[in-house]
Amino acid sequence: MRKISLLGTGLIGMFYTMVLHGQRSRDRVVNVYSRSADRASQFAAQWGIPRSSNDLKAVIHDPETDVVVVGLPNHLHEEAVCEAAKAGKAVLCTKPLARAADEALRMLEAVERAGVFAGYLEDLVYTPKTLKALDSVAKGALGKVLWARSRETHPGPHSAWFWDKNQSGGGAIIDLGCHCIEIARSFIGKDIRPVEVVCWGDTQVHPIEAEDHAVGLVRYENGAVGQFEVSWTFRGGMDLRDEVSGTEGTLFLNHWLRTGLEMFTAKGSGDYVAEKAEGNTGWLFPVGDEAGALGYVEMFSDMLNSLDTGGTPRETFYDGYVVNAIMDAAYASMASKRWEPVKLAVWRGRENVPNVAGIRDFDADHMLLKEERMPDGAVKLILRHKESGRVIERIKS
Repeated sequence: MRKISLLGTGLIGMFYTMVLHGQRSRDRVVNVYSRSADRASQFAAQWGIPRSSNDLKAVIHDPETDVVVVGLPNHLHEEAVCEAAKAGKAVLCTKPLARAADEALRMLEAVERAGVFAGYLEDLVYTPKTLKALDSVAKGALGKVLWARSRETHPGPHSAWFWDKNQSGGGAIIDLGCHCIEIARSFIGKDIRPVEVVCWGDTQVHPIEAEDHAVGLVRYENGAVGQFEVSWTFRGGMDLRDEVSGTEGTLFLNHWLRTGLEMFTAKGSGDYVAEKAEGNTGWLFPVGDEAGALGYVEMFSDMLNSLDTGGTPRETFYDGYVVNAIMDAAYASMASKRWEPVKLAVWRGRENVPNVAGIRDFDADHMLLKEERMPDGAVKLILRHKESGRVIERIKS
């Protein structure tokens, strides 16, 4: 059994507690922190948590807990993680790991110096659909991954601090792009170095200093490209979609706008529908198991099982650091309007990975460009002569 100090009582703290109390059935949040003592007390009463406080250090250093879960606003992550490392506690931190790569690196170094277990709570990499897709890609179903596109859009965050650039570190990129970037990394290969980023972002709707819409491309050393599309201006709820293309196949994932449950109501029930749903009348798409659909269940199972066995979770603080470095490059590109390098002071992946697209030989003289069955049933081959470069067509006999 793991006894947990939970830091944060917002929406993410609610999701975390829901899963921690329900999944493995032996883990409990026993102390909870909020900046508001009243909010901490109310949250504790709601979820059966025996202790609560607005004293951050006291909750982290609680002698009865062995795990600290950080669900705080971004500007408080470094303080909380470093304090947990001082306390010798395992620490799990929500996304994004930090506001920028230098902050993330200090957090990574703090937990590694202390020798404590640390996990990066990137839930969307753990959705059941994503895990199934990642397993298929790992088994070669798509061949070499060439392009991974991830999209997360909705009408905007639910708490005031997200909209404050000083507290959050940015806008839609820091809030949503961290998900999309790590999803693409997972499909392309987290041991493949991200090289450079080009990104457009702007404030299209909201009167804020940060961007509320952005599109970016991340080029990897092996030639693959990760694409992220993020917005706080999208109307109609939350749109979570991924698309991955490889030399041997393609896959599509639709996580949220269409949940598998469709309901029309002219009257409305007044109940909660789903995260970021904009209303409760008309066509609705409720979620049966929201925490499960968003990956929280598998995420905490992986984290706590890895802690129990001395293993490494799928998502580590190092992954969070790389994501922050990519986002830094995206913000630099927004300002410069050109490709910007991804600056990684620490790289733990493969070096000098060649850009090999899986070229197939047809025979000793030709390379196969394409094979296609025509309407009349014939199979046409498009071939390129190796020496001359001439491209020809041939009907397969």
